[in-house]
Amino acid sequence: MGTLAVIDWVVIGLYFLLIAGLAWWVIKQKTDTTTDYFLAGRHLGWIIVGTSIFASNIGSEHLVGLTGTGATDGVAMAHYELHAWCLLILGWVMLPFYIRSRVFTMPEFLEKRFSPLARTLLSGVSLLAYVLTKIAVGIFAGGIVFSVLIPELSFMGMNSFWIGSILVILFTGLYTVLGGLRAVAYTEAVQTLVLIFGSVMVLYYGLDAIGGWNRLYEVAGPEMFDLWKPIVPDGYSATWAPIMGDGEMAWYFNSNYPWLGMLFAAPIVGLWYWTTDQYIVQRALGAPNEKEGRRGTIAAAFLKLLPVFLFIIPGIIAFALAKSGEVQILQEQLMNQQGEIINENAQASFPLLVAHILPIGIRGIVVAGLLAALMSSLAGVFNASSTLFTMDFYSKFKPDASEQHLVWMGRLATVVMVIIGLLWIPVIQGSRGLYDYLQGVQAYLAPPIFVVFFFGIFFKRLNKQGALSALIIGLFLGVFRLAIDTPVMLGDGFTYAEGSFFWIVNNIFFQYYSLLIFLVCIAVMFGVSYMTDPPKYEKISGLTYGTLTDEDKRMSRESWNWVDVSLSVLLVAVIGFIYIYFS
Repeated sequence: MGTLAVIDWVVIGLYFLLIAGLAWWVIKQKTDTTTDYFLAGRHLGWIIVGTSIFASNIGSEHLVGLTGTGATDGVAMAHYELHAWCLLILGWVMLPFYIRSRVFTMPEFLEKRFSPLARTLLSGVSLLAYVLTKIAVGIFAGGIVFSVLIPELSFMGMNSFWIGSILVILFTGLYTVLGGLRAVAYTEAVQTLVLIFGSVMVLYYGLDAIGGWNRLYEVAGPEMFDLWKPIVPDGYSATWAPIMGDGEMAWYFNSNYPWLGMLFAAPIVGLWYWTTDQYIVQRALGAPNEKEGRRGTIAAAFLKLLPVFLFIIPGIIAFALAKSGEVQILQEQLMNQQGEIINENAQASFPLLVAHILPIGIRGIVVAGLLAALMSSLAGVFNASSTLFTMDFYSKFKPDASEQHLVWMGRLATVVMVIIGLLWIPVIQGSRGLYDYLQGVQAYLAPPIFVVFFFGIFFKRLNKQGALSALIIGLFLGVFRLAIDTPVMLGDGFTYAEGSFFWIVNNIFFQYYSLLIFLVCIAVMFGVSYMTDPPKYEKISGLTYGTLTDEDKRMSRESWNWVDVSLSVLLVAVIGFIYIYFS
């Protein structure tokens, strides 16, 4: 059927049996309390924490979106993957406060640090962000994979895109709903191994098909290997005036990932995602103590460097194979008649490589890796969403609910989030690219959340009035930009009148707009806090650096040694080397 042989389907079937067996074993474990279901009883060791964080992050947006962006923009998006250092900030800076507070969710920490309203606001925004990004993007990517590998599949009027999306949801949702975080984390550990092996195979056979690394560099061109894209590309005017070229308009503030935005704005999204997002931090909260949690984040940081070579480089390989014509089907699928990459088709780069350069048998293993990434990212967000809804909303609405009742409400919340995500897919289909869409939405919502967490920990003088003001104003600016972008993103030819206010906002490069929100939130948080009364410091004991007790400091110091420090320094050195090499 399609591009897969019988042996490939056997391999895929064995993979599903392995995951189903592991999930069933975990589901049979005790999950009748909220701690068991949402935080795996706080018994996750550092290996499980690290692989689970990696597998949750390296999902559909990487296999489909990041590889597609590699085909169109080269290594530009490697900046986001090199934000692995943000995991060190989680382990060394933020996690001690989270572990010490014994919270279930990130919004719950905000309640302890600032106020219940801050918790409610962040929970609502986080759930909205999961619908707009992780759930819908995961479902959409699953459909793309199936539509490439099994293009002729049809059932009850649905094509392979929708059938694939629904199948991935049903299988993933089943073990997530029944087993909670423990099922998610343990299956992700296995999926990480399958994902890495499969991606290495694509890289190996891809380089072999193009003729090696030097040949790849020659065909793709040096600009595809440059991390430091110019602020204003060659041939573009540094004004608001439109430049017509290749049938598209281009604006000064809308080039493809200039170094200025990557250097100053991208880390805001990275720090928000890796240090304050429930989706990621929940795995570290499942660790029994600060030591295991920190070592898990260090392990995840090293794994996080792999996508540069496992997904971005294969994207460049797909571009080079299409450009050179050495694999005709890639040229037909990815290039237009002028020999230029077609942005909307580039998202199929990874599955196209799987289908047309891998030998039979290996292909099945890599498809299993594809499915592993799709399922692990969806499982993680399903569990995070149900945790936020149950612990931050429903438990407040029904404070007398039993532990078992809260667990069942969490399962029901997962089902509802999936349905909402399905309804949002048409919006993503109209966007320029999967990874671009994801980074855009995150860039608009991340700054205020990161500001209140990060500065709230470092400055004990900041109070609930400052935090709420920064959250409300920052989120308003972000949602306002998203509302303006959405009609254009739908792809129906809608545009704003040139020179109008909405046109200007829509055409500011998304990273620069994110940086603007960040600076506004800092000013608001400090300004409002210092114009109002300071918080009661005894109520925030242990939640800021200025309110740590001697016992808090002693326990943190005993949780690390020279091995943890050495590995952290090594990680930073490796990141520095990669930055120097791709320049």
